[in-house]
Amino acid sequence: MEFRDLKQQYRVLQSQMDAAVLDVMAGGAFIMGRQVRELEQELAEYVGVKHCLTCANGTDALTLALKAWGIGPGDAVFVPDFTFFSSAEVVPLEGATPVFVDVCEDTFNLDASDLERAVCQVLAEGRLTPKVVVAVDLFGLPANYPAIRAVANRYGLKILEDGAQGFGGSIDGKRACSFGDIATTSFFPAKPLGCYGDGGAVFTDNDGWAELMASYRVHGKGSFKYDNVRIGLNSRLDTVQAAVLQVKFKAFREYELDAVNAAARRYTALLNGIVETPVVPDGFRSSWAQYTIRLRDGATRDALQAFMKAAGIPSMVYYPKPMHLQTAFAQDSRPEQAVTCPVATRLCSEVLSLPMHPYISEEETGLVVNTIQEFLK
Repeated sequence: MEFRDLKQQYRVLQSQMDAAVLDVMAGGAFIMGRQVRELEQELAEYVGVKHCLTCANGTDALTLALKAWGIGPGDAVFVPDFTFFSSAEVVPLEGATPVFVDVCEDTFNLDASDLERAVCQVLAEGRLTPKVVVAVDLFGLPANYPAIRAVANRYGLKILEDGAQGFGGSIDGKRACSFGDIATTSFFPAKPLGCYGDGGAVFTDNDGWAELMASYRVHGKGSFKYDNVRIGLNSRLDTVQAAVLQVKFKAFREYELDAVNAAARRYTALLNGIVETPVVPDGFRSSWAQYTIRLRDGATRDALQAFMKAAGIPSMVYYPKPMHLQTAFAQDSRPEQAVTCPVATRLCSEVLSLPMHPYISEEETGLVVNTIQEFLK
């Protein structure tokens, strides 16, 4: 059994995929070719924003947003304590300071009330200036943007939506990557929409920010290639990856997103009353980057994972360590973080992600659930 079955996806899409890649090879435009521009337009239309610019990876996408806003030393950027490292990694790379915020018990996404507590604490200390909140669409579920936006508006914060896991999710029909002042996504192969290498994108309705990010992603270029007006990055999506994404994006829109939601419903129905299953609030739709259950304690979680592995069933722990305990952030973390982020700290020892993808069969989900039931008996 595959945790995320990219091999089966390729078998289904092989004829289209091979033709798309060979078309790039024949055309010879391997960097920023026609397919890149076409993909950017398709993505912008799907998300419902004015601008989409692709780049080399999801981490660069976050970096481009912070650069466009001029974030730097003395600025506070608020980040969920329960997320992938890159959500916070990009902050000190720009000279700013990450401030970690706890997450909600039910959705595992950023807690808007704790965000407000953290902002007020930073203001009271007077050392940093609150500037940005990085709201992560964890495991495919959009964060609670109405509540986050209310806090952001009260304190003049910009919202950077980290939609690396959330592409395809929505709130009341409004799609992920349209909620932030700037939003980002990742096309890492295991993401809901992934390529065959690294890739990423930024989304915004702001013309000025889009122009800045377009410059930053190509060595800070100005009016032409060798006119460099700022220090930038080398962060372009290559044409082969764009062609791969065009094929995958068509499948994603036509049936994969529906299929993965059907698989999630099967899991939830079968696991109801057995373990704590993911919560999707009313009006929200997840793209199910992960299907993550919660066990009563770390010992039970670890023992279940070992039991499943022995049965040939893969699983993953996202994430085993909260951000405030990452060694790289030791100089930025505060002693009180373990107290102020108790939910994130507990989740790290209790969560377990199960095999999940659009091509998972009823037999496979049934086997996973039966194995969990057998262990818990």
